Amino acid sequence: MDIKWHCSFAQNWLDRIEQGRLPHAVILIGPPGVGKRAAAAWMVTRKLQVSKQAELPQYPFERPDHPDLQWIEAAEAKEAIGIGQIRALVDDLGLTSYAGGGKAAVIDPANAMTNNAANSLLKTLEEPPGDTLIILIADRTGRLPATIFSRCQRIEFAPPSAIDGLAWLDHVQPNAAWAEALRAAGGAPLAAVSAVDQVATGAAMARDFAAVAAGRGSALETAASWTKIEPAFVFDWLARQVQLAIQAASGSGAQVAGLAIDESVLRRMDRRNLFCYLDIINRLRGQPAGSYNVQLALEGLLMDWAEGLEGCGREPAIGWNTANAGK
Repeated sequence: MDIKWHCSFAQNWLDRIEQGRLPHAVILIGPPGVGKRAAAAWMVTRKLQVSKQAELPQYPFERPDHPDLQWIEAAEAKEAIGIGQIRALVDDLGLTSYAGGGKAAVIDPANAMTNNAANSLLKTLEEPPGDTLIILIADRTGRLPATIFSRCQRIEFAPPSAIDGLAWLDHVQPNAAWAEALRAAGGAPLAAVSAVDQVATGAAMARDFAAVAAGRGSALETAASWTKIEPAFVFDWLARQVQLAIQAASGSGAQVAGLAIDESVLRRMDRRNLFCYLDIINRLRGQPAGSYNVQLALEGLLMDWAEGLEGCGREPAIGWNTANAGK
């Protein structure tokens, strides 16, 4: 299925091919779910003259199987791309093309490279051997050194408009709860495909969260229920809700789409404490899985929520207690 919002990107890339001015190294930037990997696969098929070529990047994307392609990811059971993988890639790029059409490499995601791995790639990015195309995919750019950016041409991908995104998603699966899924995915349609199965879970959490804030639900019982859900999803959902609450508390009174709690509850909270609460949640999101007790962390968060965040700014901060619970 064509990824329609890639039309402009695809045409620009084809124009570069026709004019003989393809870059040797590019970095694809954009939020998760906008189709960067599909774009990389499509670019590789054009570069290596793979027999099956689509006019646009495709969903779901298939990684091309070609002897002149290296698709580098973190090794199994590891979260980082190490220097050994990059050195092996550099050595391979220096060899003669098997099929005679040059070589291609995709580093996915580039922000997973260790500092040593990124440094070992710099010379190759600046002076790639022979007829080579190196594609870096970046979901998060903050961890990439500036020296990497300076050696690559940037191609930025943004989500399509909500109307276009919903129209595309309705072709994927008609009559699904795409509006809520797309909103939960930050407007990225491919992320919404994954998020649609979590919409019902999010709706149940929203009811629980509102009930705890209004004093109708138990923080401890809710925490016990939420421990049955993937922790990353729970903390991401909580962070999004607090961000929406901050937006509602800062706005002109207009209703904020997706906010689970009633405005009367928000009016009882100090907006500064919402920022404190979000900081605590984000610190939990940044900790490795298994480094803290999830149920105790959720109990602390939900008890503070039930109390209207009145203790959020006091010492000892609940962020310390919550984030270190169970250590």
